[in-house]
Amino acid sequence: MKLLDFNRMFPDEASCEEYLRALREREGLVCPHCGGVRHHWDKYNKRWQCASCKHVITLRSGTLFQSSKLPLTYWFTTIHLLTSTKKTFSVLEIQRQLGHKRYQPIWEMVHKIRSVMGQRDSRYKLSGVAELDEAHFTTEDEREGDEPLKRGNGSQRKAKVLVMVESGPVEAPKKGKKVRKAGHLRMVVIENLGADTVKEAVDDLCEKDSTEVIMDASTAHVKVSEAVDKAEARVVKPKEGHKVLPWVHTAISNAKAVLTDMYHGIKREFLQLYLDEFCYKFNRRYFGERLFEKLMMAAVSIKPSFAHRLYGSTPCCG
Repeated sequence: MKLLDFNRMFPDEASCEEYLRALREREGLVCPHCGGVRHHWDKYNKRWQCASCKHVITLRSGTLFQSSKLPLTYWFTTIHLLTSTKKTFSVLEIQRQLGHKRYQPIWEMVHKIRSVMGQRDSRYKLSGVAELDEAHFTTEDEREGDEPLKRGNGSQRKAKVLVMVESGPVEAPKKGKKVRKAGHLRMVVIENLGADTVKEAVDDLCEKDSTEVIMDASTAHVKVSEAVDKAEARVVKPKEGHKVLPWVHTAISNAKAVLTDMYHGIKREFLQLYLDEFCYKFNRRYFGERLFEKLMMAAVSIKPSFAHRLYGSTPCCG
C-alpha cells in the first residue's frame, strides 16, 4: 500500500476501528465460549455479543492488538512501515515516526508483529525439492566474566541458523539467471550443529513424505534422511556453493545484508524474530501492495507469542 493511500484510508482512530471490525466480521467471528458464529455488534461499547450465549467479544480480543493500550493508529502505521519495504525499520525510527516518548512499548509492539509473522509462516510445511544449509549470524557479545572470545564460526557471538528454501527448476532459464526458482523460505535458530539437532529441525519444517532435500556433505546432515522422503548430500567446493544451493545462499546473503545494514547489534534471544520478519516478506515478495492486508488478516486471527517483558534502559537492538 502506498503512503498516500494509507493516509487516506486511516486518517484517525475511528477509521482503524471500523476497518478492524469489518475485517474480523469478514474473516468470521467464533464465540470462544460456545462456538457460536452469530453475533450482534454493540456500537456504543465497540464489541460483539454472541447471539447464543451472550458472551462478549471486544474489538481487540483474540488478536495481535489484545491487551495493548497503544492506539490502533500506532499498530496500523507500524504494520504499514514494515510491509512497505523489502528491508525494515528500526524501533527507534518507528518511535520517531510515531512521536512516542517511550521506547519500551514501541519495541514490544514491533516484536509482537514479528512474532505473528513467524507464527503465520510456521503453519506452512516445506515440500518438493528443498535446499538446506546452515549460516552463522553475528549477535551481541554476551560473555560472562573473563571468558575469552573464540574466533570464527565457533565464536560466542555467532548464532547458528538452519536455512531451508523450496527450489524448483525453471522451464526456460535466461542466460546468466538462476536455473532454479525459489519457493517458501524458513530460517530457524538452533543451539548447535549436531546431527540430532539438525534432524529435529528438518523434521519440524518439512512434510516427511513429500520432501527431497539437497545439501552439502556435512557431518551435521548425516541424519537428515531420517526426517524426509529423500536426502541428497553433495560434495560442494567453496566456489561452487551458489551453483548447487543457489537460493539458500542468496537468502542467507540478503538476510545478513538487511540485518547488518539496519542494526548495530542484535541479542541472540531476539534473532529469531528478525529472521521471521525477513522470511515472511521473502515468502510474499510478489504480493506487492496487498502485503499490508495479508498481515492484517494474520493479525486478527493470531495472538502474538511474544510475552510482555521490560527492555533495558539503553536501546541497542531493533
